[in-house]
Amino acid sequence: MPKEKVYIERILNSRSQTLIWTLIGSASGLMRWMADEVKENEGILTFRWGEEWSHHDIHTAKVIERVRNSRLRFKWDSDDDPESYVELRMEKSDLTGAYMLCITDFAYSDDVDSIRGLWEGDLERLHRMSGL
Repeated sequence: MPKEKVYIERILNSRSQTLIWTLIGSASGLMRWMADEVKENEGILTFRWGEEWSHHDIHTAKVIERVRNSRLRFKWDSDDDPESYVELRMEKSDLTGAYMLCITDFAYSDDVDSIRGLWEGDLERLHRMSGL
């Protein structure tokens, strides 16, 4: 069964391209809102959720594409679907001048709501920690 594309857009409360890129294009930025710890080594992102000394999950992903001030695309190592990836892309609205964060992810139809919920939680964390 193929996965479905999940697409989420969120208007960000910032006109600073540099600030937004730092939060979506670097391990240190992702660690502030997407996971408890994110490290990058030679194009491999390692995400940790939970405390190291207790229950935690660790997942790795390969960076497929990084275009400065535009997008970060990566693929989870545990995902065997050749068409799926995660993309964090920033777009500027011609109308308002504000930036949007556009997230593309993939999930099986039974998991779409769960994936959306996870991303909404991450976006809420991004807003709380940065005001975006």
